[in-house]
Amino acid sequence: MSVLTLWQQPWFWPAVAVVVGLPVILIVLTEVGSNLERRGNPGYKLVRLARNFVVPSAAVAVLLAEVTKSVGSADFTWAKLFTTLFGFLAILFILNAFNLALFTNAESGSWRERLPSIFVDIARIIMIAIGLAILFQVVWGTDVGGLFTALGVTSIVLGLALQGAIGSVVSGLLLLFEQPFRLGDFLEAGGTRGRVIEVNWRAVHIDTGNGVQIIPNASLAGSSFTNLSRGDGGYTVTTKVGFTTDDPPAEVVALLVGVARGLPGILPNTQPVAVPVGGADFELSFEVRGPAAEGDALAVFRGRLWYAARRANLGLDGDTTDAFVTPERTADAVREIAPLLHLAGDDAAALEPVVRLQRFAAGETILDVGVVPTSILFVLRGVVNLAIPLADGGLLPVARVEAGDYLGQTALTREALITSSIALTEVAVLRVPVESLDGLVRARPRLAREFGEVIERRRQQVSETVAAAPELAATTVLPGLTP
Repeated sequence: MSVLTLWQQPWFWPAVAVVVGLPVILIVLTEVGSNLERRGNPGYKLVRLARNFVVPSAAVAVLLAEVTKSVGSADFTWAKLFTTLFGFLAILFILNAFNLALFTNAESGSWRERLPSIFVDIARIIMIAIGLAILFQVVWGTDVGGLFTALGVTSIVLGLALQGAIGSVVSGLLLLFEQPFRLGDFLEAGGTRGRVIEVNWRAVHIDTGNGVQIIPNASLAGSSFTNLSRGDGGYTVTTKVGFTTDDPPAEVVALLVGVARGLPGILPNTQPVAVPVGGADFELSFEVRGPAAEGDALAVFRGRLWYAARRANLGLDGDTTDAFVTPERTADAVREIAPLLHLAGDDAAALEPVVRLQRFAAGETILDVGVVPTSILFVLRGVVNLAIPLADGGLLPVARVEAGDYLGQTALTREALITSSIALTEVAVLRVPVESLDGLVRARPRLAREFGEVIERRRQQVSETVAAAPELAATTVLPGLTP
């Protein structure tokens, strides 16, 4: 066969197209896939499927078909097998392309994002079945009409035999289509309460905190349940707390509300409510930002309540003892702060009956901005953060106060505080009433000068902090802080 007649052969140009075009297409697809993968685009998986399977199978199918025809063989089995393989891979490629275009990059809140994945999977299976039927009819000449008829009759028989089970599955699928909840939502159904971690065609998996409760979709579809994550964004946390019958109810209510109001997770512009429920028990309710915040909010509340109850001399859980506040420890604390107040001997001992030891939990506000303090708090242990509260609930740090320093020095000048004092760790303080300090300051000019220097220094720190963050100056709760 001459070169002149070679290119006139029917297999020549298809073979040239495969030999030349296949490497070029593979190189292009490799570069495109690598670029998409570097950019984090999920489309690289689709390109990889085309490069590794669809294009090579198409090339082999073309070559086998041309070779089989050129040798005059009537056996097209291998060519049909590879054509079928290529057709199946092409169906997968097209379905994955539709899935990528419609659902992978779906906008939040759109019907594509809300559509349960089970319906996408069912549609994919049906389309694959239809595609394979058409493929077998085109490639192998199979009569698929009879097959569909048989499948239809079989489906009717199975549907009548399994109508109870199928009805449950259909009910579950309708529930998923309505989508009254999503992954991450908190549900309360039939005494079960927890977070939805998985939804499939048969059941909903709910993490209750003590394991995973599996509830069939049909059970949810046939009964009422509460989606705790839907609503105005708030979630009511309710907890019961016990004290002693000797504790004044008004003081207990004020304590509970005060502690709850200072929780970091409480919903803004909401007010905690505490009521006596009989005996020594009280019930507290407050709003947080959804059910997911309930556990952390209660943990912080119970920890802070322990400290607050002992500062208020209230018997939380019936316990009125406080091993921290003892005469010996109080005397040691007075001796520790005596050098700061220039006290010695009897002067220090005379202060012991009027001072008081207190502890604060990490995160508690010890002194709030805008309040005129009635005592000076000498820090014995721990670290306190002085900060300017912002209108959005944030804090602008100013300075830190550690053991050997004190808080509330403006009590002597009867001025409001310009910073809040927040405990960064557990903090122990000795509270000295201002009435006792007035006499010490008048009798000790040096002490008065030192207090004045501390007041001025902290004012200067506040001014410097605000000046360094002018964009926050207008958002402080005390606009007059702007220098």
